[in-house]
Amino acid sequence: MITAQDLTKRYGDRTVVTDLSFTVRPGTVTGFLGPNGAGKSTTMRMILGLDAPTRGHATVGGRAYAAHPAPLTEVGALLEARSVHPGRTAHHHLRALALTHGIPKSRVEHVLGLTGLTDVANRRVKGFSLGMGQRLGIAAALLGDPATVILDEPVNGLDPEGVRWIRTLLKSLAAEGRTVLISSHLMSETALTADHLVIIGRGRLLADTTVADFVRHSGTGTVKVVTPDATALVRQLAAPGVTITTDAPGSLTVQGADAEHIGRTAAAHGIPLFELTPSTASLEEAFMDLTHDTVEYPTALEGAAA
Repeated sequence: MITAQDLTKRYGDRTVVTDLSFTVRPGTVTGFLGPNGAGKSTTMRMILGLDAPTRGHATVGGRAYAAHPAPLTEVGALLEARSVHPGRTAHHHLRALALTHGIPKSRVEHVLGLTGLTDVANRRVKGFSLGMGQRLGIAAALLGDPATVILDEPVNGLDPEGVRWIRTLLKSLAAEGRTVLISSHLMSETALTADHLVIIGRGRLLADTTVADFVRHSGTGTVKVVTPDATALVRQLAAPGVTITTDAPGSLTVQGADAEHIGRTAAAHGIPLFELTPSTASLEEAFMDLTHDTVEYPTALEGAAA
């Protein structure tokens, strides 16, 4: 389990992370999300002891990362896949890491096979593609068979087969009872992989919830309604925060009111309904809605092509 308690990090007069507290529990894949500059990488570095918090603390398995006598066997991490000597082969890189913790050579062979690198194990890393380098970084993270896995952008550079592979791998690690924390900018992939979400913006916690609940409670969902008395229903549903549009006679799209409320309102006023279909927001839509005020580098799309 990973626990962050009141983490705060300042660089000079700039505060990157502020009073950030959350828990990543075993048996689930937790997606760590936020816009660029939100403080995700800094938070991961504080969890791993690479950056010292200005205030607060983080533990993995009940103790600070540096306090573990054999960290690779407790926590596997990938923050920068290219942090490998380019002159080493994949096998030599993993073997060197294994020797620091007394990890047997058989484990090196195992993670090479697990990540699909067996055939290129004796090639120098400088000739690796981005995707191959990413696989090597994941192999290093899994080398000690750790109970906790922390991966920053694990699908970066992977082809579609590789993306599917890492998704399956992460789910299987969680199913074994391990703690899995991943950051990603790919909302569609996070929706398929993660069970839980920790979302931050400008260094502050914005959401700590399951994927299903986050999407369900997003204000971006809509309800399609078909009724022969659309005018009456629009009148009865009118309220602050409710937006109603129509694209055909008798067909309404309602945002800001759920299907239960619409159905009860229609029944109370004797308005027949031919269709009442909720449309849940995607994770990307819900994420954008939550974080639009915390984007560090907002862009103006309207008029950009002019």
